[in-house]
This record gives sequence, C-alpha cells and structure tokens, in this order.
Amino acid sequence: MTDLLLRDFAEAGKLSPAEQDLLASRVLAELAAEDDFDRAIATSADRLASLANEALTEHRAGQTQER
Repeated sequence: MTDLLLRDFAEAGKLSPAEQDLLASRVLAELAAEDDFDRAIATSADRLASLANEALTEHRAGQTQER
C-alpha cells in the first residue's frame, strides 16, 4: 500500500463509523464505475477504430467541414 493511501486511511479512521461507511461506499462505487468504463472501452475498441477510419475517409474525400 502506498504512503498516500495509508495517510488517507488514517484520516478516514478519524471519521465517525457512519461517515466511514459512506466514504467506503463511495470509493467502492467509483472503483466499480471505473471497471465498467474500462470494460466498455475494451469491448468497443473495434467499433471506435471503424468510426475513426470512416471519419478520416470522409475528411480526405472533402466531405467534412471545419467549424
């Protein structure tokens, strides 16, 4: 465990049990959301690459406009 995380836990330990539970719930939810995002990106990489190639093809064909 890193020094920073150890310091964070020490500070969190000063909170009331209810506040500690709330903080723990928020951290766990954030970690779960990050995992969900990573999985979504991993499964959509091929589609994103296809869309990027399509956009480049349209741009090179002069079918796009600058804003």
